[in-house]
Amino acid sequence: MEVTRRDLLKIAGVAAAVGLSPEALADAGDAAERLLEFEPLGNVTLLHLTDTHATLLPVYFREPDTLLGVGDERGKPPYLTGAALLARYGIAPGSAAAYALAHVDFAALAARYGRMGGYAHLATLVKRVRAERAGRTLVLDGGDALQGSATALWSRGEDMLRATNQLGVDVFTGHWEFTYGLERVHELFGDRERRGRFTGDFVAQNVTEVGWGDRVFRPYTVREVGGVRVGVIGQAFPYTPVAHPGRFVPDVTFGIREDRLQLLVDELREVRKAECVVLLSHNGIAVDLKLAGRITGLDVLLGGHTHDGLPQPIQVGRTLVVNSGSHGKFLSRLDLDVRGGRMVAHRYRLLPVLSIAIAADAEMQRLIGEIRGPHEATLGERLAVSESLLYRRGNFNGTFDELILDALLKRAAAEVAFSPGFRWGITLVPGQAITLEDVYAHTALTYAGTWTRDLTGREILQIMEDVADNLFHPDPYYRQGGDMVRVGGVSYAIDPGQAMGRRLRDVRVGGRPLDPVRRYRATGWASLGEADGPPAWDVVAGHLRGLKRVRLDPRPRVRVL
Repeated sequence: MEVTRRDLLKIAGVAAAVGLSPEALADAGDAAERLLEFEPLGNVTLLHLTDTHATLLPVYFREPDTLLGVGDERGKPPYLTGAALLARYGIAPGSAAAYALAHVDFAALAARYGRMGGYAHLATLVKRVRAERAGRTLVLDGGDALQGSATALWSRGEDMLRATNQLGVDVFTGHWEFTYGLERVHELFGDRERRGRFTGDFVAQNVTEVGWGDRVFRPYTVREVGGVRVGVIGQAFPYTPVAHPGRFVPDVTFGIREDRLQLLVDELREVRKAECVVLLSHNGIAVDLKLAGRITGLDVLLGGHTHDGLPQPIQVGRTLVVNSGSHGKFLSRLDLDVRGGRMVAHRYRLLPVLSIAIAADAEMQRLIGEIRGPHEATLGERLAVSESLLYRRGNFNGTFDELILDALLKRAAAEVAFSPGFRWGITLVPGQAITLEDVYAHTALTYAGTWTRDLTGREILQIMEDVADNLFHPDPYYRQGGDMVRVGGVSYAIDPGQAMGRRLRDVRVGGRPLDPVRRYRATGWASLGEADGPPAWDVVAGHLRGLKRVRLDPRPRVRVL
């Protein structure tokens, strides 16, 4: 496949800045193309994407440098990063696969291999597989598609629903979609009795009415694929009413609902005569792995939420657990050979969506242009130029998080700043202009208001311990995903293996030990409580306009014990 002349010129310009020759670019494109090679197998192909977070266009996205497991999880997938991850899967450093999967030498490799994802490039890849496997392909989206950009926020998910329909997604479940409110979700995706504007099937077995227990959405769908009856159960994010303001989902409950899930698997097998059963999940990888060991009869678990790209499925009993990364960087392809009502063989590849190797689909490109056209001038406002690699992803503070924290601290004249450990948010390479669109890519949510208030040292510590427990609780069912709360003005040490209330050590504010009884001026954003200040995007954009140039290196705020 070929990229457009315009795309090549852009990539060549970046490459020239770091000394890459045209020949090196051509080699990079060839290497990226080879990663898409796949020998078909069997009669069913599942294409899975998840957590695209409204990234219509290709972006840079740096994978985490720190991803800690606890207990038996340590040192095992998906809790591997960087060189350890590359060694585990036999991936050559400096290769296109290494660029896609690890943070090592990210800036240099970004210049060689370019941006990743983008719905026009995803569409080309999906169409290619569908043409090759006519009648045998099912496209599934694990959610978090309708949130994460300015245009998604302004259109309340309308832009991404159109792109999702254009992509031809067959089955969808949700999470951040619910932060537009339950009524909007019904409008876009329907409910258990009627269809919405989504052209596929929205499934969520674990969303029920308070007091009645009736399901709000259809729990599953059955599709015939390659002559095989495939049952797909939906599992929306179990902790939606806890992780977000409850006003978005009044009078409904979520949860894991393990017992109901097992009944549905049995129903699909025994009553609906499904020969292959798939769970389309937004649980997060740790919850998925535990759940897969407790539910019988699942062939495949396609997971999302924690943004883990798995180069190989993790097999739990007879269940294949797949996670497909985030921001449109990857499309998982899983070919199944299903015979006599059971899966007898499989073949898998986590396909990297490198724009250098995959041409943009013309129809999707036109739709994206239509969506973005009225907003291009606003989105393209140059606020500053980054002299650093700016990223969010990782268990602890990233450099774009530091930028947000600095903006909050300055506006509120505060001593302490908090920013949620969201895993969505793109990467900017050194020398790249920071635009208003980039700010929204880190702040675009429906409750982005800022707050300022006095907190005691004890309250500050409690906030940090609560989030640490969510991240490192030994029982995966007590984790909600995400990373550690980002803190400005604060340094600390952490022992993830300790119990609740004992993980944080040597907490300091402004270089001095945290005083439990002293009151500190604190600020933050995206609180579940009341906001009293402007939205975070205004605070960060205003801060950048004053800076013009940004240089932020990772700061040693956190020591892991």
